[in-house]
Amino acid sequence: MKKLLILLIFLFTTPSFAGVQIDIDKRRQIMEVFIDNEPIYKWKVSTGKKGHSTPSGTFYVQSMETMHYSRLYENAPMPYSIFFNGNIAIHGTNSISNLGRPVSHGCTRISPSNAATLYNIVKKYRNDTIITVN
Repeated sequence: MKKLLILLIFLFTTPSFAGVQIDIDKRRQIMEVFIDNEPIYKWKVSTGKKGHSTPSGTFYVQSMETMHYSRLYENAPMPYSIFFNGNIAIHGTNSISNLGRPVSHGCTRISPSNAATLYNIVKKYRNDTIITVN
């Protein structure tokens, strides 16, 4: 009986995640940021356009740079880059008018001020950050 009760508790409770979770919704072009399961921010983003889709899945932070220049795209500036899948990153953009629609070559773009905020949060919780892209 005790084992059954423990199993039921395990099955019907949601494990909490202590850290940062970044959820990117490609359909809605929205990013939501959670700290210790609490929603903190919700921002417009631009993900990959047709033919350059932002990869879907669950990822972890691979590297971070306060200012990265893309070697693939004519030294394009990528402020507050958080790389999570090879050359794919979350980073700031000056193309604010494009936020809310897919226009990138696979990265997730956010406003420079939001990118700085996110970068500082992830820097603090780097080893406890999950990025989900759907």
